[in-house]
Parts: sequence; C-alpha cells; structure tokens
Amino acid sequence: MKRDLRLASLLTYLVCSSVILLTLWQVWTARDNTLSDIQTDTVNLTNALNTYTDGIFKQSELVLIGLAERVEHLEDDPRQMSRLRGVVAQQMAALPQLNAMFWYDAQGDLKFSTVTALGPMNVTDREFFTYHRDHRSWTAFIGPAIRSRATGDWVIPVSRRIDYPDGSFAGVVSVSIGLDYLLGFYKRIHVGDTGVISLTSSQGRLLLRYPFHEADIGRDLSSAPIFAQALEEQDWGTADFASRVDGMRRLYAFRKSDQYPLVTTVAVGRDEALQGWWSQTRQSMAVVLLLLGLVLVLGRRLITHINRRIGAEQALLASQGTLLELNQALEVLASQDKLTGLANRRSFDGFLDIEFKRARRTGNPLSLVLIDVDVFKRYNDHYGHLAGDECLKSISRLIEECVRRPGDRVARYGGEEIAVVLPNTDEAGARAVAETIRQTIERAGLPHLGSPFGIITVSLGVATWVAQDEPCDPSQLIELADQALYSAKAQGRNRTHTFAHPSIHAL
Repeated sequence: MKRDLRLASLLTYLVCSSVILLTLWQVWTARDNTLSDIQTDTVNLTNALNTYTDGIFKQSELVLIGLAERVEHLEDDPRQMSRLRGVVAQQMAALPQLNAMFWYDAQGDLKFSTVTALGPMNVTDREFFTYHRDHRSWTAFIGPAIRSRATGDWVIPVSRRIDYPDGSFAGVVSVSIGLDYLLGFYKRIHVGDTGVISLTSSQGRLLLRYPFHEADIGRDLSSAPIFAQALEEQDWGTADFASRVDGMRRLYAFRKSDQYPLVTTVAVGRDEALQGWWSQTRQSMAVVLLLLGLVLVLGRRLITHINRRIGAEQALLASQGTLLELNQALEVLASQDKLTGLANRRSFDGFLDIEFKRARRTGNPLSLVLIDVDVFKRYNDHYGHLAGDECLKSISRLIEECVRRPGDRVARYGGEEIAVVLPNTDEAGARAVAETIRQTIERAGLPHLGSPFGIITVSLGVATWVAQDEPCDPSQLIELADQALYSAKAQGRNRTHTFAHPSIHAL
C-alpha cells in the first residue's frame, strides 16, 4: 500500500510537473504567436496606407504638372485666365484631398489662387518657395506641414518650379493637401485606444499623427530607432520601443515610400495588443490550478482551449487575406483611370519605360499612337461634362476593341487624349492599327453637333523607334508622336499623321 502510495504520489508529481511545464510552454508560445500576428497585421496595414498616400501625392503631382504647363504658356489674355480657373475648379472638385491651389511669381507674390477674396500675399519665407528658387529642378517638392495663410487650415504643400523660356526662375505652382482629409481616412482605421498612425518625412520630420495634436506637427523624430537605425538598413520593417512623443511603448510597422521622401508608420500599444493574451493566460492558469487533480477534465479543457486558439488563428489568417486583397485593390486603383477604366498615366509611363528597355535589348521596333478627340471642348460645352465623360468611356471601349494583342497597352494620357503602346510593331503595323481606330470611331457615328463632321472623330499621331536608330528615350518618342498628332489636327483633324525623322523611324 505504501509503495502504491509512493508510486501514486510520484505519478501525481510527474503529471502535475508535466502539466505545469506544458502550460508555461504554451503560454510563452501563445505570446510569441500573438506578437507575430500583430506584426503581420500592422505591416500589411502600413503597406496599404503607403500605397494610398502615394496615390494622393501622385495625383497632386500630376495636377501640378498640368498647372505648370498652362502657367508657363499663359499669355496676357483674360480668356486664357478664365479657362485656367475653369480647369482648376474641375480638378478641385474631382480631388477632395486638395485644400487649395496657388501660383506665385518669382518674387513670391500671389498671382492666382482658388481661395476667393484673398488679398495680396507673399511666400518668400516659405520653405517650398526658397527650395524651388535655389534648385533648378522640376520635380515635385513635399514641404513640412504648415498652417495655410489663405484658408487657416493645416496642410501639406506640394509644389513645382516654373521657369521663363530662358530657363530662369519664374515662380512656383503649389497645391495643399488638407490634414483634415488624411485624418478623416485614418479615423476609419482601428488601431486600438493607444495605437497611432503617422506620416513623416524621410528625415524624420513629423507631418501628421493620428490621434491629432497640433503641437506634434513638425516634431523631429530623426533620433527615434526607426529613423536612426531601421531605415538605414531596409525600407520597411517592424520595431518595438517607447515613443519619443508620449513615452508609451508600442509595436511599430514602418514603410518608406518608393516614390516620395515619406515614411508611413502604424503602431499599436504593446500592453493593449497583449491584453487578449494576458486575459487568455490568466484563464489558462486558473483552469490549471483548479483542475490539476482532475486530469481528464483538464484534458478536455485543454482541447477546448486549443480549438479556440485554432479558431482565433483562422480568424487572423482570414483578416490577413482581407488585408492582402485590400492591398491588391489599392494597387489596381493606383494604376487605373477612374473614369475610363483604362490604364492611367502612371501605369502608361511605367509600361512605356519597360517596353522601351525591352525594344533596346531585343532590337524589335516599338510604336506609340497618341489619340485626341477632335474639338472635345465644344462637346462638353454643348452636351455638358457628364455627357462628355460618357463619351470618353465609349471612345475608350472602341479603342480597346481595336487593340487586341495581349502585349499592347491602352492608357488615358490626359484629358481627352489616349495613348496606345504597341511593342514589336513596325511602321506599317502601327499605321494600320491607328487607321483601324480612326475608322472604327468614325463609323460609330457618335453625334457631335459642335464638330464640322457632325460626329465624334479623332486625330492620331504615330511614331516608331527601332534600336538601330540614334539613342532615344521614352519622352522623345512621346514628343514625336505628339508632334505628329499636332500636324494631324492642323491639317483638318479626323486623320492619322506620321512623323518623319532622319534618325528615328516615325510614322
């Protein structure tokens, strides 16, 4: 009996020890899995926000390119200024993230603004103005967050230099992105009661932080671990440290933009993130302490616990899948024109650059067709802009029907201009495609009372480059096709024009 008692005691001790050790190991593993899942979720969310932010600033940059082009060629004509105001008003209506647009001359004085009843204003003390004045570069400049003197709102200025014909500094065009717009988007993202979302410059200057506190704007975070260590080694990752802003320890995920000097950061409070794990751990320990003597019941409880963990992991995996789908959807939106469904200008530029390199490597010809809807302004004036949008959609579908090869790309180049990139297509082939497009649209007979032809027609400019020709780049090929398009319009419209060049094969 004593032997049996000792054996029973030993078995009880071994079972209790094994259960305790197993429980401790399980608690530690659950902690590691929880931290790993949190890191995965925050990294995915950071990548999605980075894609969204890049899209906002890319739209702003495209607006500035168009505005600078109009301003540099603006003559002293009230009608042109009125047209400029009309175009800018449409852009402001289409892009809600824009707070205001401005044009300043070389002395920093305000020449044009979307803010009504705005008096004289000078911005020579603003960082964006001095940057463009001192740097001869046409790239967009993203300045620090400032309070707008025009609207009184906190904004992030995005600006571009404009020059006189001789290349000297002529002033600056600028758009301001309202912090309220970005905050409104961030508020819809759940990061917990102690989580934060921030947007900073690559040098560590804080542009925006949610939850928003005005005193945080412009704070220098360059000494924080993300900027002082992590970004020196990689463009994205995770970190765990106490915030330099409020001292709270958080789990961080960061992503440096590939296009702009910006860093997007998502952080969740460490204690809050582990709150579920702590709750789960206390429950497990209570069960172990209460039911150590009842091995069978403990086993059943452990099975239930494991099943719950599997369900939680499946839910987390489903959440990760949703975030991945969101990332893919954002990438599609970033490369697709919202109105026509065609590839947008950003996608066009990237595709043309890739195909240009491919053509240079393989020696195959590369052709480009630029298409412009004839007298489209009259169409908008007569039928209205909503009808104009529907017309552009119809034209886009007709063009897509004419471009059948999977390797070709149809993109909205800007306004009523559409571009078709034709890899591995010689002069004759490109001309045939262009004529097919022109004839298809003409046969469609879309009514246009403002056109001399009575229907919608298009003018087309075509250019082809072969690797054996003189060195060339995508912008030169675009310029040749644009010159051909201009000639087609000058010769009466509703025609295809080919551009002849002694060194570059152009249709």
